[in-house]
Amino acid sequence: MSKKQQRRAKAAAVIPGLQQEVPPDATRDTASEVQSDLQSDLQATDRAGDKNMIHADIRGVLIQLAGARLLLPNATIAEVLSYAPPEPVEAAPDWLLGKIRWRGWQLPLVAFAELAGVGKEPAGLGSKVVVLKALGGNAKAPYFAILSQGFPRLVTVSQEGLVPDTDSAELPLGVQSRVLMNEDTAFVPDLGAVEALITDALAQAA
Repeated sequence: MSKKQQRRAKAAAVIPGLQQEVPPDATRDTASEVQSDLQSDLQATDRAGDKNMIHADIRGVLIQLAGARLLLPNATIAEVLSYAPPEPVEAAPDWLLGKIRWRGWQLPLVAFAELAGVGKEPAGLGSKVVVLKALGGNAKAPYFAILSQGFPRLVTVSQEGLVPDTDSAELPLGVQSRVLMNEDTAFVPDLGAVEALITDALAQAA
C-alpha cells in the first residue's frame, strides 16, 4: 500500500465521525438545507489506486473553544447566534451555562471546553452560540447549543488532509477523536455522549 493510500486509510477511520446521520428536523424550514448539505458533503469521488479506498471531501465547521477547536460536519449546524446571557439552570454543572430561547425551543447551552476539562470558557463580547441538531432522536430535545469563541469557520475536509493525532493522551470527556487537519489539532466531539450528559444534568437539576 502506498503512503497516499495509507493516509487515506487512516483518515477513513476518522471521517465517519464527521458523517453522522442527522435525524429529521423539527422545523420544516431547515429540512431542505440539511438534505442539500448531506448530498454535497458525502459525495464520493476519485477511486484512485485501491477500489476500496474512497476519497471523500466533507464540508466541516471549525468551532473555536477556550484552548481547543471542535470539528463538526456542516450538516449538524442549525444556526449561529450572537451570545446573550442564558437563563440559569439551578444546581446544574458549571459546563451547563443555562438555557436559551430559539424558535420556540428552550435549548441547553454548553461550554464544551469546561465539559471536556480543557479550559475555562469565557462568555461575552465576540462570543457566539452555535445551535446543533441533536442526533439522539428525542423529539422533545431536537437541538442543543455550544458556546463558541468567535464565529465558526467553514472548512473542506479531505482524507488527504485529515489524519488521527497519535498523541497517546487520554481523550477528554465528550470527545470521539483527536485529529490533525493540515497540521492543526482539533477534536471531533462525541455528540451522542454530550447529549446524554446534558440529559443527565438536566434530570439531576430538576
